[in-house]
Amino acid sequence: MTNIHYDNKHYELAENQSVLECLIKQGVPVPSSCRSGVCQTCLMQATAGTPPPSSQNGLKESLRLQNYFLACVCQPTEDLEITMPDDRHISAHATIRKLELLTDEIMLVELECASPINYRAGQFINLVHDSSHVRSYSIASVPRLDKHIQLHVRRLPHGRVSGWIHDELSFGQRVEMRGPAGDCFYVSGKPEQALLLIGTGSGLAPLYGILRDALDQGHQGPVRLFHGSRDLHGLYLMEELRELESRFPNFTYHPCLSGSEVPDGFAAGRVHEAALAETPQLKGWRIFLCGHPEMVKMARKKAFLAGASLQDIHADAFNVSHV
Repeated sequence: MTNIHYDNKHYELAENQSVLECLIKQGVPVPSSCRSGVCQTCLMQATAGTPPPSSQNGLKESLRLQNYFLACVCQPTEDLEITMPDDRHISAHATIRKLELLTDEIMLVELECASPINYRAGQFINLVHDSSHVRSYSIASVPRLDKHIQLHVRRLPHGRVSGWIHDELSFGQRVEMRGPAGDCFYVSGKPEQALLLIGTGSGLAPLYGILRDALDQGHQGPVRLFHGSRDLHGLYLMEELRELESRFPNFTYHPCLSGSEVPDGFAAGRVHEAALAETPQLKGWRIFLCGHPEMVKMARKKAFLAGASLQDIHADAFNVSHV
């Protein structure tokens, strides 16, 4: 059996058990969110032993060289001595420059970084509330178009971090952040390729950044954005998206409502179904899916069946964090 040594205690890993699962089972508080090796919330460091390369996928080279790894996908083949990450190497600080409600549940948060960071529109950062509560939020801003990093934070029922952001953060407050990370962003090089963007709720955040990034870089192929909600209260940035639609003839915006009342000018039904009904053949298309995990799962499957290549389907599922 493989053992891990953490905080002066030894823990034995069960077969096929990750480091995170082992620690959580033993009552050790370790920050985690997606539990699939994407959000990097459960980042840890091995001070003795070598973590498997698969547990370092997506990490910056500087972190990999220091034996940082993702606990949720780490199933070591040798004993490890581990510790929580040294925030001096992975954290940055930012100042709150704007807080604005976009809907009753979604807050626009603008962050001015203490020192410049390199990011791509559509990636995400982690905001740190305290040592045990770290949450991932997608970036809606575009570096060359926006002065500050912009996030769209949806308030979750009993959400520790989202509640803190909505109720306690104030202008000028200093916060800790980690990142950026993620590969859900626009890559130039195929300006004629058709783009399909599908999102629900605050899943519009990365799509809004990806959309503006692509259009600003002169993307020429058709770009279709479908944003869905149950009712009108869940849709936002409609005026901004309509303005982009008027400026760029290759871009079309489709607001979708899945509730019983659907005014003229809105598509009826679930957003991924409306998008695929509009575009039933997706061979050669590049697709971005962001928002509710079930929507992302179903849309990914149906897009593939409609002819899209798996390498052209980029997904960012907004999983509810584990406490």
